[in-house]
Amino acid sequence: MERAEARDSAIAAAEAVKTYIKMNRARLAQDGELLALLLPERFDSGEVRDLQRYVIERLSAENASLRAERDALMATRATAARLGDGARRVILDLIDARSFEEAIACVTGAASAFGADCAALCVEGEGVADNAQGVRLIPPGTVNAVLGADGTGAILSGGGRILLGAHGGDCKSLAAFRLRIGRDTPAAIYVLGAHMEGRFEGEDAVADLSFFARALERAIRAWLDLPRI
Repeated sequence: MERAEARDSAIAAAEAVKTYIKMNRARLAQDGELLALLLPERFDSGEVRDLQRYVIERLSAENASLRAERDALMATRATAARLGDGARRVILDLIDARSFEEAIACVTGAASAFGADCAALCVEGEGVADNAQGVRLIPPGTVNAVLGADGTGAILSGGGRILLGAHGGDCKSLAAFRLRIGRDTPAAIYVLGAHMEGRFEGEDAVADLSFFARALERAIRAWLDLPRI
């Protein structure tokens, strides 16, 4: 019985406080110390001397943070849209190629279509010389070192000099995708590099680039008259 009375007293006190707050909103709104007690997540502890100015500054800061977050999301969406458009354009150019050399030149010269600064088709082999068409020989084991034994693609922030040569040394964003061309062909990887950080981030961007890599490996397989895998 005593516990029931204690609960009833607590409920009655809470109702009384709520009623008082409703009747004295204007007065309480000027009491920064009380607001700090009631809403510690909104107001710093201690007395707020200039409440109106404090509230305005706090809301302005929150609005600025929300605007920055919104702008970042919009920029990410716009980047993903550009990558998707670029992938479609290059795939059409790849289909339209009239020779194997033209197809390779199409994809190694497609950096700008993806918002990148450089691109290369890297094939594992002895030597590290650059081909005039943007095909690079990379040391055996490099593809697995970059992507893992079973990895199909990765977004990286470093390693541009190894994959792209001297032109990739300043790249802060890399997109690398394995090309499964044939069962007995050397390991190969398609690489895009950008000087801007975070250029290829986002699920949509990765999906578009991965789809392009699958189209590229099929095109190379067809030009080399290799069986499907």
